[in-house]
Amino acid sequence: MSDRPTFDAKDFLRRLTHRPGVYRMLNAAHEIIYVGKARDLRKRVSSYFTRSQQAPKTAVMLAQVANVEVTVTNTEAEALLLENSLIKQHRPRFNILLRDDKSYPYIYASTDHAFPRLRFHRGPRKGPGRYFGPYPGTTAVRQTLNELQKLFLIRPCKDSFFRNRSRPCLQYQIKRCTAPCVGLISEEDYAQDFQAALQFLEGRSADVIDRFVRRMEAASADQAYEQAARYRDQIAKLKEVAARQLVSRDRGQDLDVLGFAGNGAVTCITVLFVRNGTVMGSRDYFPRTAGEREPADILNSFVAQYYLGRDAPNEIVVGFEIEDAELLSATLSEKNGRKVEVRHRVRGDRQRWRALADTNAENGLNVRLASNVTLKRQFRALAEVFELEDPPDRLECFDVSHTGGEATVASCVVFNQAGPLKSDYRRFNLKPEAAGDDYAALAEALRRRYARVQKGEVPMPDILFVDGGRGQLGEAMTVLADLELAWLRVVAVAKGRSRKPGMEQLFLPGRTTALRLPPDSPALLLIQQIRDEAHRFAITGHRQRRGKARRTSRLESIPGLGPARRRELLRQFGGLQGVMNAGVDDLVKVRGIGRTLAETIYNELHIE
Repeated sequence: MSDRPTFDAKDFLRRLTHRPGVYRMLNAAHEIIYVGKARDLRKRVSSYFTRSQQAPKTAVMLAQVANVEVTVTNTEAEALLLENSLIKQHRPRFNILLRDDKSYPYIYASTDHAFPRLRFHRGPRKGPGRYFGPYPGTTAVRQTLNELQKLFLIRPCKDSFFRNRSRPCLQYQIKRCTAPCVGLISEEDYAQDFQAALQFLEGRSADVIDRFVRRMEAASADQAYEQAARYRDQIAKLKEVAARQLVSRDRGQDLDVLGFAGNGAVTCITVLFVRNGTVMGSRDYFPRTAGEREPADILNSFVAQYYLGRDAPNEIVVGFEIEDAELLSATLSEKNGRKVEVRHRVRGDRQRWRALADTNAENGLNVRLASNVTLKRQFRALAEVFELEDPPDRLECFDVSHTGGEATVASCVVFNQAGPLKSDYRRFNLKPEAAGDDYAALAEALRRRYARVQKGEVPMPDILFVDGGRGQLGEAMTVLADLELAWLRVVAVAKGRSRKPGMEQLFLPGRTTALRLPPDSPALLLIQQIRDEAHRFAITGHRQRRGKARRTSRLESIPGLGPARRRELLRQFGGLQGVMNAGVDDLVKVRGIGRTLAETIYNELHIE
C-alpha cells in the first residue's frame, strides 16, 4: 500500500514554482491521464483548481486526479518539446492525440546546387544536404526562414521556378533576394552569404549579431530610429532562433541525471531521464537519511539501491563525487551486459542537464515541505519543543535587509497550520536614522507592528521569531515590554558558526545557553522555513526599494555585472525585457558573461 499523502491542491500549489515546465496529472493507479506545459507552472496548474466552472471534460478529469507531478524547464520552448515527448510516450487519456504523429520540423540546406537554398522539411532526413533542428513547431521554422531570407538574401524559390526566370522576381524588388537566377550576384558572393546563414544556424552567431548591433547603433546615431528599431527586433528574433534547445539533442545520448536538494532534515533526489538526447521527464524521491546530511553519501546510497534493482542507462550523472563510483560502474556494467558509467565531472549538455535536475529537486523539496501532513507534524513538534499545551495557530517572523544601510526594509511573514499566510505579510520601509543599524531597524519594525497588535487591529501570534542572536532577542523584548506585551513568547534564530542548515541556535528569554534541535527535527524544519521566507520577503522588498530610489536598471544591483557588461547585455538583447526573456544559455553567448555570472543574472531577474 502506498504511503503517498492524499493529494491536496491547496498545499501543492502553495509552493509550486513560477518557472516554465511540464505538469502531469495522475489518477489513483498512478497512471498519467493528462500532460500539459506552462510558461508559469503555478498560474497554469492553479487555474484547474481555482475556477468556479470548468468544461465538462476538465471536470471529469479533475475528479480522477490523485496527484500532480512537474518537471521544471528553462524556457517555454523546452517545455513544449518535453510535453510532446511525454504525450507520445504515455498517450494520456485526456490529451488530444494526433493520429498522424508528425515529427518535429527541420530546416533543410541543399548542397547539390550552385545557388543552394534553405527550406522547410519534415520527415526522414535522408537526402543530400544539411538539416538543422528540431524546432518546436512549424511556426518557428517558417519565422526562422523568413528572417534568414531578409538577413542573408537567400533565394526561397524552388529549383523549377529558379531555372525558368528571365528577370528578377518580386523578392529581389523588396530586397529579400539577390537574384542569382539572372546572374545579378556571383556564385562566390552568394556562397559567402549562404555560409553566413549556415553559421548562424550552427550557433556561431556572435559575429553576425555584432554586425547588426553595429548597424542598429549607427542608425540610432543618424536618428534613423525606425530603422534602428527594426534592427533591434531582428536581433531579438535572431537570438530567439539561435537559442539552443536544452530539452532536445539529436545525439543518441541515454543517461540519467540525478539532482539533489536538502535542508538537513528532508532530502529530495530527482532522476531526470534523458533518452536519445531527449529529456523524457523526471521523478522525485525522498529517501530516509537517518540523520545523514552529506549529499555525496546520500547519493552514494541512492545510486546503489536504485540501480542495482533495475536496468541502468549507459551513463549516470551525479552532482558530487561519490565514494563507490568505480565499484558501482563495474557492478552495473556486469549486471546490464554493457558499459555503465557513474560520472560527476561533466560539461556542456550534461552540465546543463545536471543544473536542470537540481532545479527540479529544489522544486520537489518545496512542494513536499508544503504538504498539509508535513506541516501538522511540524506544528505538533514545535509545541513539544516549547512546552505548549496545544500546537500554535499563528507564527510570525521578522527579518531586516539593506545594502550598506541603504533602503532598509524589514519583513514580517506569517504562518498558520496551512502554511504561509501571504495575505498577512507586511513590509516596513524604515526611517533613515535606522539605516545601517540592524537592532534599531528591527526595533522600529516591531514597534510599528505590535502597536497595532496591542490595539487589536492585527491578530496576536502564538510565537514571534526574529532572525538573529541575543542582540535581536534583547531588542524584541525591550519593545514588547514598552508595549506591555512582554509575556509573548519570543525566539531568536541564529544560523550558528558553520551557517549550515541544521546547525541553527535558538535563543529564548531567561535561558543562558542556546537551544539546539536535532537536524532532522520537524520543529527545526518549520523554523527554517519561516526564517528563510522572512529573509526572501525582506530582500525582495529591499531590492525593489533600492531600485526605485536609484531610478536605474535592475541590472545594476547584480554583483559582478559592471557597466561594460550591462551595456553589452542591453545592446545584444535590445533592452531589459530582452535580457529578462533570455535563458542562461543565451546569456552565456554575450561577450564577457561566463556561466556563473549568467546564472546569477537569471536568478536575480527571476526572483519568485
